[in-house]
Parts: sequence; structure tokens; C-alpha cells
Amino acid sequence: MNIRDKTDELREKGFCVLRGHFPCALIDDCREAFRPILLDYLENHRGEPNRGPHRHFLPMPFEPPCFVPEFFFDAGVLSIIHRVMDERAVADQWGCDVPVQGSRMQEAHVDYQRPLFAEVPDLPLPPYVVVVSFGLVRITRAHGPVEIAPGTHAMPREAAVRAVRSGEIEMQPVPLEIGDVLIRHPWALHRGTPNTTDIPRALATIRYVRRWYADDSRAANPIPPTVWQSLTPAQQRIMRFPVGDSGALPAV
Repeated sequence: MNIRDKTDELREKGFCVLRGHFPCALIDDCREAFRPILLDYLENHRGEPNRGPHRHFLPMPFEPPCFVPEFFFDAGVLSIIHRVMDERAVADQWGCDVPVQGSRMQEAHVDYQRPLFAEVPDLPLPPYVVVVSFGLVRITRAHGPVEIAPGTHAMPREAAVRAVRSGEIEMQPVPLEIGDVLIRHPWALHRGTPNTTDIPRALATIRYVRRWYADDSRAANPIPPTVWQSLTPAQQRIMRFPVGDSGALPAV
């Protein structure tokens, strides 16, 4: 993998994919440990989707093997994050998006829709949020992969929406094999597609932000103290999550 090429692709298109980047064994272990948590959640919330019809979001646990340092501190991923933001970027969200059978095509949209400066919503700004995702299952066209409109992260929002609706810019599906890592700019227009299978399409996501940025857009689980203490000081500086039962953010 050429870090410079992938960084340029992210800057130009608003997303890039690192093929076969994470070890499959780590993802397999994560999936098997997360499976009973997910199935229990779906059983209890099947009629209460929180991301549209038959679409769910739930925070990921920090207990191994659902959490392993390799997901958060991968040298290649962090190198790209640092190049498009800076070396002080932190991770502040760890969750899973799960469309199930019956989900529909979403409207093209952006994440974190509140602009940094409400008085100039289309002000061109360098990235201050980057999203890193990987499938806990193989994500084919049938499983409902995300579709992304390349280049729309760098356009005024209304112009981007018009270009997508007119077909001037085509949405590109992003199927993922186990181990593939999707890195994307959240302001690139994108949409979820229908999951037509009976397998919940679990897409795990880590959000990285510049250290000064914060919002409460998604819930996050706390890091158990034993897991926190197992991290190196450098790793702890990257993690902006509550620690322990108190829910307090660590001082790093």
C-alpha cells in the first residue's frame, strides 16, 4: 500500500479503501464475540430502528476481542489520518451500523450535518473529522454496501445534491471483503443500500477528529479500567472515551 497515493485519493474523492489491510483472524474473533450482543440488541429493538427503517446503530464494546489495539492504532491508517488532519488527532467514537433485511435505499446525505460555522455553512475547510470503517461480515451488493458520490465533500452542499440527483455525479458502491478498510470524509454524499439477505450487515466504525473538535452525535461505551491500563501512554493519548463506570474522560 502506498500511503501517499491513498491519502491523495481520500483528498480527491472523499474516500479510499485499503484492501486486505486488517488481519482476518482479528475480525473473525471480533465478529464472534459481538454476535450475541448484536442478536440480543436486535431482538429487543427490532421495532425501534434508530437509523431509519430496519437500520440500527449501537456502540461497540471495548472488551477484547471486540476491541483490539490493531483496529485503533494501525500504523498505515494513522499515517493517513495524520496526513489529512494532524498528529494530535484522537478517536472519539466506536460503533456499529447494522441494516437488516427489509432496509431501504437511503437518500444521499452527509454525516454530522451541523456546520462548524453556521453563518457560512459552505466555507471550505480542511478535514476535522475522518471516519474509518470495516465490515465484520463480507459486504457484497446484496448485503447493502454504502454508496459514495466521489468529490462531493469538496463541493457546496446544494451543488453536490443537485449533481447527484441529476446523475452528473454517480454514486459508487463500496463492497468490502473481510479485512478491507474504508476511510472516508463524512461530508462526501453517501447512502446506505438495501440489505436483501438474512445476515445483519455489521459495519464497525471508528471516528477520528482533530483534538479541539467534539460533539455528542453518537453514544460511546466506556473503556474498562483494565483495558485502559493495558494501553501505552501514546495509545491513551489517541483515545478520547470515558473510562470506567464513572464515565469521566481521562486526562491525557
